Amino acid sequence: MGRLATVAVSCLNQWSLDFDGNKRRILESIEIAKQCNATYRSGPELEICGYSCEDHFLESDTLLHSWQVLIEIMIHQSSSDILIDVGMPVMHKNSTYNCRVVFLNKRILLIRPKLLMCDSGNYRESRWFTPWRKLRTVEDFYLPRVVQKHTGQTIVPFGDAVIATSDTCIGYEICEELWTPNSTHIPLCMDGVEIVVNSSGSYMELRKSTIVLDLIKSATFKNGGCYLYSNLRGCDGQRVYFNGCSNIVMNGSLIKVGTQFSLKEVEVTCATIDLEDIRSYRNAIRSRSSSSSEPYHRINVQDFSLSRKTRKIPDPILTEYKCLSPEEEIALGPACWLWDYLRRSKQGGYFLPLSGGVDSSSTACIVFSMCNLIYQVCKDGDIQVLNEVRTIVGQQNYFPPNARDLCNQLFTTCYMATENSSSQTKKRAEELSSQISSYHLSVVIDKVVSSVISIFVGLTGKTPQFAVYGGSPRESLALQNVQARLRMVLTYLFAQLMLWVRGRQGGLLVLGSANVDEALRGYMTKYDCSSADVNPIGGISKSDLKMFLRYFRAKYSLSSIDDIINATPTAELEPLIAGQITQSDEADMGMTYDELSVYGKLRKQNYCGPYSMFCKLLLLWGDQYTAEQIAEKVKHFFRCYAINRHKMTILTPSYHAEAYSPDDNRFDHRPFLYNVMWPWQFRCIDNKVEEFNEKKNEIPRYHLSIESNRSEKYAVNV
Repeated sequence: MGRLATVAVSCLNQWSLDFDGNKRRILESIEIAKQCNATYRSGPELEICGYSCEDHFLESDTLLHSWQVLIEIMIHQSSSDILIDVGMPVMHKNSTYNCRVVFLNKRILLIRPKLLMCDSGNYRESRWFTPWRKLRTVEDFYLPRVVQKHTGQTIVPFGDAVIATSDTCIGYEICEELWTPNSTHIPLCMDGVEIVVNSSGSYMELRKSTIVLDLIKSATFKNGGCYLYSNLRGCDGQRVYFNGCSNIVMNGSLIKVGTQFSLKEVEVTCATIDLEDIRSYRNAIRSRSSSSSEPYHRINVQDFSLSRKTRKIPDPILTEYKCLSPEEEIALGPACWLWDYLRRSKQGGYFLPLSGGVDSSSTACIVFSMCNLIYQVCKDGDIQVLNEVRTIVGQQNYFPPNARDLCNQLFTTCYMATENSSSQTKKRAEELSSQISSYHLSVVIDKVVSSVISIFVGLTGKTPQFAVYGGSPRESLALQNVQARLRMVLTYLFAQLMLWVRGRQGGLLVLGSANVDEALRGYMTKYDCSSADVNPIGGISKSDLKMFLRYFRAKYSLSSIDDIINATPTAELEPLIAGQITQSDEADMGMTYDELSVYGKLRKQNYCGPYSMFCKLLLLWGDQYTAEQIAEKVKHFFRCYAINRHKMTILTPSYHAEAYSPDDNRFDHRPFLYNVMWPWQFRCIDNKVEEFNEKKNEIPRYHLSIESNRSEKYAVNV
């Protein structure tokens, strides 16, 4: 006869320092777990205070309020007769730890601190938390007096221990501990822990979700056991979007998995497992059975068991689960991020300067995707989302009849033309706005541009000219930049007043639409329309955006996207010749977008400076270009990168999606003042060119891999 236990993992859309909302969502997850007859409920990392509190973790208020919320959760009637762990910061001996607090029936059983901090990518945990170095060791923790009077406890165990119920053993690893070579689950399982609980704050990157599932399945395939993975989901106040996908895995097989992107604030995934299946699986691994492991301290809870008498049968293996494609991730992730930002900022919608190009059109499509998600959940009866929509549009009886009507309420687009704008881009912007039903405007801003230039001419007596009319490069660039910057000024004017024009309260958030490659190259005007409130595509490459647009065109039958994808990317800031566009982004940049993606991956993910990038590209591109050509390409990229790096210090907060993002805020820490001539580095390249030309007939052919992130390699046969 089996021992059947129902366990629950939670996916919560928490918000940093929103203690009321965070408590409500935690309690709701506990109630749902109990409705499923679960005897164990786990939640995401730092769920009580929110993961992205950052320097607020250094404030005593954050610690105090976390304890206060914990008390209210513990004494709530929903928390009775179910084993629960929640995440919060805890100070022990004057150091703050990232902890799981495990409790049962108003009594704290264990405070388990995180053993390994994550400091890569967007993570900076060591700035706020201390890692627990005393493996398999517990100490006495003296509870705050405000807690003692509710629990009747003075001292509880603090440290690296496991929970032993009357029928099983439960161990813990927190987020990063899964990703490390010597993961915590290995010694846990070797010491007889049957259920490993992981509480995570893992954010989204394109093509990353498969790797998380592979890690978890691998952990339990080698060692047996049940793995409970709870992750955050949503924008909790930062550039990242937490990835969701809370799941339950047993003996190397996926049993249940939650959604990756959703507008639901609370999602609980439950599964019924047979503990005897773990024991028989492990016993059959004879190499494991002969191993020994140093024992963990066990917290004995012999008056409670996870398994119950039930008519349920164990949940079957999930055999046909498929992770979302990159196109789907782009369609859904930034859309959910924008919704979180909009509803939590309490603004009236979004405003986008729509140029008719790939970037601004991608941004518009993402907003339309957001509207489709909102409409669908309202149609499905989500009262909370519906009430938030009604608050935003200022109509208490409003119910969106379709996604396009909602898009007209929430989204304003504007084509801002000058004498350098073509009829083709205007047509493309109008057609796309019509098909998604945004509230669209079209305005010619030549008078504003002429007025500003006339001030300069009147003061200096000099009239700058475009290059096609004989002007110098700096004259032409200044004339282009003034158009771009005035668009930004007018954008904010319209964003502040368009709801007033439409008879509604509030203002609009301005959307940026510069992609990750343009940011890396610095191909943008400082304080132009790339300066906005938020940018949903700032972490996405041009090639991925085109792939997304093809997918989106097919999904929503948006025929206007065909011309947008096929058009040559252009800023339209230089004069037209015979009414035709002569300016091209790739010609202006001196490199293609595909080349930029390669430079970005090598610079950030492979940690290449100019010399090592040249050496790799010599092998990667050696069949296409000469060594001198490759050297010049690398030099040109690094000159442009160095000259424009200062622009990253004012980059609009962007949705993080790409592992080679140049975001200066926290992800890509580099100087913004360089010697743009790179004299030593470029001399090394020149020397290598000479050496290569002398020995070029001796170069072997081999396989070169460029790492993109933990989930993918771009491999090229050279």
